[in-house]
Amino acid sequence: MKMLEKIALIIYSNIMLILSVVVCLLVFGWLDKALVGDILNKIIVGDTSSKILLGCSVVFILLSIKCIFFDATSREQIKERQGVLLENESGKLMISKETIENLVNSVALNFQSAEEVTTKVELDKENNVKVYVNLIIRSDAVIKDLSANLQAKIKEKVKTATDLEVKEVNITVKKVAPKQQEA
Repeated sequence: MKMLEKIALIIYSNIMLILSVVVCLLVFGWLDKALVGDILNKIIVGDTSSKILLGCSVVFILLSIKCIFFDATSREQIKERQGVLLENESGKLMISKETIENLVNSVALNFQSAEEVTTKVELDKENNVKVYVNLIIRSDAVIKDLSANLQAKIKEKVKTATDLEVKEVNITVKKVAPKQQEA
């Protein structure tokens, strides 16, 4: 059905282009109004041509309504944005992006050097995971060691919990929190 919709929209776009050009030519006076009127009159008055014109008009009205009111995004694409759908012989399991983000946040917050964590997860069509972690860390943290350990731990935890392959763990240290004075 998608291919049929694409072809119909291409035809619709071309007809709208032709009509727009004709209207512009009429407005600028480069096309004779009487000639266009005679052609339209013959098309509308003719028995066969009027039925074809009516059928095309109905189809184009329906296409216009579809384009205005209905999103072209399929349910599968919406589900891909929401998470990963895993299937086996027992049924289906939807793992949302939010679940993976919460998992990554819990892993990161288990590190003593991490003060605050925000996470973003991206999924590709092969259900590979890309994780983007933004950190606020303590002033005594060794950033290189923290990031390497955090990347390894996130990959391990996501693989263990969800059986999804983490392709990338991208860490951004947004800020180093000032050392707090003990009272």
